Amino acid sequence: MKRLRMKEVKHQRRLERATQVFALSILLLLAVMFTACSSSKLEARDDNRGTAPQRIVSLTPSTTEILAGVGAFPRVVAVSDYCKYPPEVERLPRVGGWQNTNIERIAALRPDLVVFTDAQTPFVKDRFESLGIRTAAVKSRTLDDALAAITEIGRATGNTEQANGLLKETQRQLDEVRARTQNLSRPRVLCVVDRAPGTLRDVYAATKESFIAQLIEIAGGEVIAPSSRSGYGQISKEAILSFDPEIIIDMVQGAEAGGMLAEDSEAVWRELAEVRAVKANRVYPIADVSVLHPSQFVGTTARRFAELIHPEVFAR
Repeated sequence: MKRLRMKEVKHQRRLERATQVFALSILLLLAVMFTACSSSKLEARDDNRGTAPQRIVSLTPSTTEILAGVGAFPRVVAVSDYCKYPPEVERLPRVGGWQNTNIERIAALRPDLVVFTDAQTPFVKDRFESLGIRTAAVKSRTLDDALAAITEIGRATGNTEQANGLLKETQRQLDEVRARTQNLSRPRVLCVVDRAPGTLRDVYAATKESFIAQLIEIAGGEVIAPSSRSGYGQISKEAILSFDPEIIIDMVQGAEAGGMLAEDSEAVWRELAEVRAVKANRVYPIADVSVLHPSQFVGTTARRFAELIHPEVFAR
């Protein structure tokens, strides 16, 4: 009986040791699995950091400006024919304009992101996607679109933090102008965005649906051009006479000072000498096309418009 008892004790001890070994093995296995999972998570996190695009092509001036603003411009490898900012664009390849984008040249540059506006989408998006090239199209008509584009491009490039800072600064500039004009009189403003240089033919104006008109409103003016779904519409000389604007902002396209198409804007508008803006010498030509770009420079443009509309408040 005593011998049987000893055998039972030994057997129990072997079971306990086996259980301990098994438990230890399980713990070691779990530790290995946890370490592997942790390592896998770290690797995935590193991979996520590595997915930020390294070769970016920008197909419009506004997106190039935003790429510079969010700190992604060093990764831009090509731009549109019309991009002028930042100055470093001069050293980059040019890949065409809206409807003549050189897809083959862009593909040869091996981009991992092509950025453009929604207006360009019908011309390029499907072609890039068929080549497996990632795209980001941002809206560009309204002021909200311009602000949202900053966030979207920041997200697409992996520069979210910089985009948030740029957005806050742009909004601050807009709010500052708005606060200073909210109690001022609102003169009637016609903003011409294009016309045949040297003449008042083919005149196009910004309407209330455009970000430019919204900036004029922030700057303390009242936009008088008839509504247009696109945000811009053609306007006749007869209509200009009828609306009789107090201020005309004339964004003369292709008429940069000293260029082949340089003109005397004052002489051009004397054709409508009866209009109040002409009589009061309140026709303001702007040859800088950057004011037409829905980028972070909308804050600067709002201030610029305010200086023209309310010089009594905004010192230039």
